[in-house]
Amino acid sequence: MDLVKLREFLLTKTYGRLILGFAAFVYGLGVKLILWGYKTDRFKSKKVNTRVVCIGNITAGGTGKTTAVLLAASELSQGGVRTSIVSRGYKRTKKKDEVVVLFDKDLLNWQETGDEPYMMSQLLASYKVPVLVSADRFAAASEALKQFKSQVILLDDGMQHHKLKRDANIVLIDAKNPFGGGKLLPLGTLREPILALRRANLIVITHSNLVPAREIENIKDEIRLINDGINILESIHKPDYFFDITTREKLPLDALKGYAVAFSAIGEPGSFEDTLRNLGINLKQVWRFNDHSTYTLENMQTFADLRSDLPLITTFKDFVKLPVGWQDILKDKVYILAINMEIQNGELGKFMEVLYPNFSSKK
Repeated sequence: MDLVKLREFLLTKTYGRLILGFAAFVYGLGVKLILWGYKTDRFKSKKVNTRVVCIGNITAGGTGKTTAVLLAASELSQGGVRTSIVSRGYKRTKKKDEVVVLFDKDLLNWQETGDEPYMMSQLLASYKVPVLVSADRFAAASEALKQFKSQVILLDDGMQHHKLKRDANIVLIDAKNPFGGGKLLPLGTLREPILALRRANLIVITHSNLVPAREIENIKDEIRLINDGINILESIHKPDYFFDITTREKLPLDALKGYAVAFSAIGEPGSFEDTLRNLGINLKQVWRFNDHSTYTLENMQTFADLRSDLPLITTFKDFVKLPVGWQDILKDKVYILAINMEIQNGELGKFMEVLYPNFSSKK
């Protein structure tokens, strides 16, 4: 039984919730100790000589962080700002502290970098945005400055990483589950107490179109009790196009209708599947894997055996993890749904201003 399934099982039992509650208490003590250590300078943060902006969250799971990083990097690059991304590289095979650089379509294996950094590097190749991967984010940021003279370094998923000093924190809050049930991991999904929002310079509520407007206002009210006066933006995740993996063609969103099947290993598979349904696709079968799971040829054969020759749809993050030989099994009719983040109410400028002050004057 993996840890995700074990947690789900324990949540159904009284004794299980007690166990998870104790674990959350211990985890919380550890979080507070780390924060106290940095606040009192017992632990040291290091600064690089350029602007560093963290894009992260305070809950585990899919808040839309990757699409936010992609939006920030593409907009900055198009505005003429030299931009790099620094990422930890979850579950990569390289030594954790070794700095791996993805740039200009370098064809490293995704296992060396982790699935999300590899995907970002592929999607940002045309923007010439390097992605540097290391558990030592200071070393990676230093390399970004040295190699690419980066004017902005985007710290991907670094809200709980304190060794690298940052100039601003952009925190993403998922409208569907904004505060992790109010409980720390593993009882809830909070990575740290909600008071961490005091460290935020900007908050972006994601998936704001998936809950009633009144709930959005309630979320904003709760945030302002913690960080009064902070700018709070709303965003949606908007499907952009389908990408035919076998022909390498971009297809309009109305190109696929009727029945299909889908698979994913992402933080919020339900959002992905709901998006497909909203596009008029009737999902006959879905396969969900744990976030960051690795696919095997056996998985591919299962898809092939059960898809009934229907279109098979996945995400960019999942595509980069398909095993060598997948095409011999799946053949064709395999598509990626491309999804972008869109800041609502004409407030993209506020997002960019936190990323790079006076951004509009630099364009």
